Amino acid sequence: MTDTCCAPVAGAAPALGAGVCPGCGERGRQVALLTVQAQVAISLRTLGASPYHFCPTPGCEVVYFTAGSPPILRGQVRERVFQKEPAPDVLVCHCFRYSRVVIQRSDRAGRAAILADIVAGTRQGQCACELRNPQGSCCLGNVRTLLRIGEPIIEQGTEGSL
Repeated sequence: MTDTCCAPVAGAAPALGAGVCPGCGERGRQVALLTVQAQVAISLRTLGASPYHFCPTPGCEVVYFTAGSPPILRGQVRERVFQKEPAPDVLVCHCFRYSRVVIQRSDRAGRAAILADIVAGTRQGQCACELRNPQGSCCLGNVRTLLRIGEPIIEQGTEGSL
């Protein structure tokens, strides 16, 4: 997974309805209808036809969208979205319940242990990312990105404990 997996191609204007977020104009990643059904906190009768797309753009209120239907906004989903929420307690890994703050408060050995735990759980078939993660895919890319960019470790006691 790359940091720019959902960014539009430079110099190319994507066609309307071709996976372009109506909120920010960025290209979204297609997600399974099952993901959207599991994540929305609204009546499933209001959902449009597939394919749905996930918008990971920070600051954009749209989480899911499909052509011909109103977009699904942050306040209409069950889980807070890591890509859209800078809050320390937002989950990065929904299946094994690792939040940004837990990762940030961990030392190098703790961070390695978190990554190893997620990988082991995934290999053992204990993840359900397509249902539990709003982006509808594995969180390992998000976890590795968070570790790679070296976000500063939050000092103990500066945020609520988890």
